[in-house]
Amino acid sequence: MEYSADIVQRARAIAYQALREDLRSNGHPFIEHADGVARIVSDEIGLGVECLAAVYLHEATRFHRDVDISGFPEEILTMVKGLNNIATIRPKDTRLEAENYKKLIVQYSTDPRVTVLKIADRLEVMRNLYMFPKASRDQKILETLMLYIPLAHQLGLYNIKSEMEDIYFRFAEPEQYRSITRKLKATEKDRVRLMNEFIKPLEDDLSEAGIRYKLKMRTKTAYSIYRKMLKQDVPFEGVYDVFAIRFIIDCEADRKTEQDLCWKVYSYVTKEYEPDTKRLRDWVTNPKPNGYESLHITVKNAQGAYLEVQIRTRRMDDIAENGLASHWSYKGIKKDDTLDKWLTSVRYRLEHPFDAKAEDLPVPPSKEIFVFTPTGELKMLPVGSSVLDFAFCIHTGLGCRCTGGRINGKVASIKETLKTGDVVEILSSKNQKPNADWLNWVVSHKARTKIKLELDAEVRKRAAEGRELLERRLKNWKMTLPDALLHDIMHYLKYSSVISFMAAVGDGTIGVDEIKSYILNPGQLVIRTEREEDKKDVTKDWKSPDEILVINAKGVKGLEYKMAACCNPRYGDKVFGFVTRTDGIKIHREDCPNAATLKERFPYRVQRVVWQEKEGK
Repeated sequence: MEYSADIVQRARAIAYQALREDLRSNGHPFIEHADGVARIVSDEIGLGVECLAAVYLHEATRFHRDVDISGFPEEILTMVKGLNNIATIRPKDTRLEAENYKKLIVQYSTDPRVTVLKIADRLEVMRNLYMFPKASRDQKILETLMLYIPLAHQLGLYNIKSEMEDIYFRFAEPEQYRSITRKLKATEKDRVRLMNEFIKPLEDDLSEAGIRYKLKMRTKTAYSIYRKMLKQDVPFEGVYDVFAIRFIIDCEADRKTEQDLCWKVYSYVTKEYEPDTKRLRDWVTNPKPNGYESLHITVKNAQGAYLEVQIRTRRMDDIAENGLASHWSYKGIKKDDTLDKWLTSVRYRLEHPFDAKAEDLPVPPSKEIFVFTPTGELKMLPVGSSVLDFAFCIHTGLGCRCTGGRINGKVASIKETLKTGDVVEILSSKNQKPNADWLNWVVSHKARTKIKLELDAEVRKRAAEGRELLERRLKNWKMTLPDALLHDIMHYLKYSSVISFMAAVGDGTIGVDEIKSYILNPGQLVIRTEREEDKKDVTKDWKSPDEILVINAKGVKGLEYKMAACCNPRYGDKVFGFVTRTDGIKIHREDCPNAATLKERFPYRVQRVVWQEKEGK
């Protein structure tokens, strides 16, 4: 949507009124900061009037939330909201958190221009860093190093990145900064001499080919040199790529013409000097996602010195050096189309910092949320995370004792789902313990793993108690529980492991007296496997289930039977017989706790039984 210039005037008027009593650290009116950011956004980056309006409205409302800006378009208000959210971020002094904070900035930037505006805001602050108190200055240079320099690099805002790096270096390492800048100044004549010697043998060929160009020397920033010194463990003199020789070709802004001329210059250079083809970087044929175009090659001169050579056109150089603002000055280039394409790549580039194919790809939904502790520490969690996930993210012990929390000051249950920007305080109790239901309320891998471990530890604790109890009682009874019988009991009661079985003994789910009765009456147990031949072997000497077995205390027709200890049948009880492998028939009451299982699993072993009319003597 097109906006007229007066939208900026309206926004600045609101900011001027809201900030009329606010001063910067140097005592100047605070509106100077907003004006400085607006100039960077317009003149150095090239964004439109809607972004300038967002800058002013952000400054008007971040400290004065009651200022009415509802009359502005939703597009601008969205950017203002994102900038206000980013302004609340207070990174901790740790590199470990840096990636999370950068991701949080991206999440707050639902419009990708928000991140670019924030980088412009930080550049203005860095340019005026001298005015801040030392504590505030130290915090700002740390944030700049952690967050804004990497973001500017990702977005291809190289001039802004380099300037922020050198300002950071000047304040963070003043002695090193002065040392390197002095050496750069002292060796400048040597670099000029090398450049002049380099171009001399190429001048005639380039002139005969009709190639119009300008040669420029690009020297690394003091901070870049310092990083090389540390990384390679060498002094200043040991850094060989302190500078690069750059060809700036003057030609029409026609893509094919530009590519042809860049490669033509490349052929002349590599004809005269020995190239290191491993260090060839072709961003002319395949520009970087952020729009950077250039051809880079490293060559060796006659003295054996290695020189970096960059070949690009005037248009390419202007964009690389000055940002998008220079892009719109070229005939035939549509600002809106190019800007939209670049901003799309900005968003994707932020979410995929290591993806070299970021251009022209759709933006996927974020899979993380970012939540703060009451002290401002940032935690990253999967989308859908609960208060319980957050508690385990902080500390396993806190997660295990979690009873709920406060989300933005309001009490919430452990199941409450969180969203980006929430400030969460965890409530806990020393009597709280994890239970299996908790697994239904968490989504993070850490929380699920820790809960399972805690549940397993609790089961093992109960199992140890159950085993100790059972062994003590068996010793008192002068009884043993062979492994084979133990497994038959487990199978009968549907326990798959000894640990879970002993845990059930430990918590009273299975009584030790019940186990005693199983030991005394093993015939009532369900045998794990039954083959057809077993069925025949067991039942061949017995009456069929359709016949009635009449029993009394003296036995029946020579057959032995016993009263089952699990239910202790008495004369007159409704009973049935169950054929065991070794103990003949066991007589059970119809209401025996084991009756249903025996009849369901082994109907062929069940024998109909009646008492004789009078109890035997």
